[in-house]
Amino acid sequence: MNEKRRKFLKIAGLSAVAGLGAPSAFNLLLKGEVHASSSAVNADPHATAKAVAPTGKRLGMAIDINKFAKDKDLAQRCINACHSIHNVPDYGNPKDEIKWIWTDKFENVFPDHSQYKKNDALHKMDIVTLCNHCNNPPCVRACPTKATFKNLETGAVLMDFHRCIGCRFCMAACPYGARSFNWRSPREMDKDGNYKFIKHVNLEFPTRMRGVVEKCNLCSERLAEGKEPACVEACRPTDAMVFGDLNDPNSPISKLLNDKFSIQRKPALGTLPSVFYII
Repeated sequence: MNEKRRKFLKIAGLSAVAGLGAPSAFNLLLKGEVHASSSAVNADPHATAKAVAPTGKRLGMAIDINKFAKDKDLAQRCINACHSIHNVPDYGNPKDEIKWIWTDKFENVFPDHSQYKKNDALHKMDIVTLCNHCNNPPCVRACPTKATFKNLETGAVLMDFHRCIGCRFCMAACPYGARSFNWRSPREMDKDGNYKFIKHVNLEFPTRMRGVVEKCNLCSERLAEGKEPACVEACRPTDAMVFGDLNDPNSPISKLLNDKFSIQRKPALGTLPSVFYII
């Protein structure tokens, strides 16, 4: 870590301690009252408004948890497909875990839904979870370097790993735990010159470095080539994941959500998740 980065983190940390408490900070982030940086706001007073403005296309995903329940290996196939393509390291322990897509229990994924008189089968399911690519993402406004940003053409929340300084403000702002921090170097090599934590390196996607945050990017590099996200492709032919434009009423995902009952993660927070769960 160089001297400039160390000084920035020290100033940022002191500012956070002396300033807003965590609940107040999150509420302000949702209201757009905490901006990425004062210089950015001065340069463009409408920067925050642009980040959450409706666009012509809003890509999203519908996840049918019943179909995942019928195929016990499907979730792991999705995880393997995503993590192998994006060089997600496997450190072999939960403390250092890096995850772009993962599974968790119902009560952890949907803590705001009633757990009283719960359906045992539902609550034993492993629910597939990933970044919600919110239409109103607090992580974007929390990032002081604009390393986290929203693609206004697709609605996806993306990251520029080279601009990330590891302050982890975006992790504090995200209410879904969808971001991971590299405490260790994913690029660490063994004595034979091979990556220790990445089994099969995909040379078409960059590996990260120690000290940066990472998360699901909605397979933007694949979308640019006209392909589906890797997890969606791994679900073929079950259609346990349906991907498409939420703003297009004629898209398969819009028609599916019109026909099926779905829920979202923590919708009351106002982040407007683009991931829906059919139960």
